[in-house]
Amino acid sequence: MLPSLGLKASTSLEQTNERLQYHPSVFEFYTDEHDMTKNGLTHLEEMIKYVQSVGIKHIVIHHPMAYDHHHNEVAVSALKDPVGYQFMMSSAEALIELAIKLNVQVLIHGGYSDKESVVNSYGNFKAARKVIFTRLDYFQKMGGNHVMFENSISPTFDYGDEDVEETVIAHHYRLCYDISHGFIVLHGDNDKLVKSVARLAPQTVHYHFVDSMGQYHDSLELGKGKIDWRRVMKVVNPKAINIYEIDLADQNDSREMRASHDYLTNLLVTQKKS
Repeated sequence: MLPSLGLKASTSLEQTNERLQYHPSVFEFYTDEHDMTKNGLTHLEEMIKYVQSVGIKHIVIHHPMAYDHHHNEVAVSALKDPVGYQFMMSSAEALIELAIKLNVQVLIHGGYSDKESVVNSYGNFKAARKVIFTRLDYFQKMGGNHVMFENSISPTFDYGDEDVEETVIAHHYRLCYDISHGFIVLHGDNDKLVKSVARLAPQTVHYHFVDSMGQYHDSLELGKGKIDWRRVMKVVNPKAINIYEIDLADQNDSREMRASHDYLTNLLVTQKKS
């Protein structure tokens, strides 16, 4: 498939307008804890409607990644961190309600924390994963076709791990596959990455196209890492949407995202001609 120009921005008007001048077909809002206040949610709704008003139909709201300088972790313990738990649940529920109202999508990360952190909360890793999937089941039931779940490099929810993949398949989750996260989990093994992407493709509705060296979370521009994009693009779901989630030198300038789109498009067009 040829990729869409999908861009990501905060809810600021400046960032949003910078992205819109390039006419993306997919727009993803990166939210933070300030967007989850009453005024913040009102502003987010206005920004979504603004993006919709220029004709963009595919809009994704990314659940806040952090709260009070900590990961906004689905596996947060309601007993040990009741404030963090309340924020995680209330923010997810508010965004799902907004997504249903405006007919857009919400992306929820399945996990951020390392294994030791979640074991400390629940006593063992199996119990922690059970909590995660119970909560994802709840969000899925609430959001239906308006919610999706993204993989992490955290072992709590990492595609590439066959146990996680079997569970998300069995639960019929709608998925966002971050290609760089899968590559890092699989220690830079393109063969295993292609196998994982292909296995989950039927349930994947959204991709984060990001390059990586496969060692740690580096969020590289496409073509500057070691991911074999020719092979990956042969097995992605052609019906899915995508954005380029690249680290930017300037958050008000999307050039690294746009350069990634140009790289991938040119790669696939050249491949088609050869």
